[in-house]
Amino acid sequence: MDQSSEVLAARAKLAQRFDAVRTGGKGTMRRTKIAKHAHSGADDKQMQAQLKKLGVNAIPGIEEVNFFMESGSVLHFAAPKVQAAVASNTFVINGKGEEKRLEELLPGIISQLGPDNLMNLKRIAEGYAAAQGAASKEGEDIPDIGENFEDVSKA
Repeated sequence: MDQSSEVLAARAKLAQRFDAVRTGGKGTMRRTKIAKHAHSGADDKQMQAQLKKLGVNAIPGIEEVNFFMESGSVLHFAAPKVQAAVASNTFVINGKGEEKRLEELLPGIISQLGPDNLMNLKRIAEGYAAAQGAASKEGEDIPDIGENFEDVSKA
């Protein structure tokens, strides 16, 4: 019987400790469902409100946006939503951006390249020249057999 009285005393002591944890008074129901706080569109709404304070206006008709990085890669946005506030020197680009190499976008973006990308362009051109030189040397190794290769192979 000593053990059961010790257990009852320990339970009473434990109940006293957790008595202050309850959200309501004695006898109230405990909370069974945890309320989740969803932030579905709150961040986007807050950002749009801040941009409206800056006075940004949508710029229509922009098909693509390219950011040229120091590493030589390009952050490419296809069909983005672009907003600008010229007075505060703020530009907002909304869309899915892909990181691509400069070679992948080359024919269409030559007009967008500045002097800082000139070195990357020279490096790409040297790579193409080296590839062309290797291809022409490979062509020199192959003998000219003429029109009918069967006659040449028999001789």
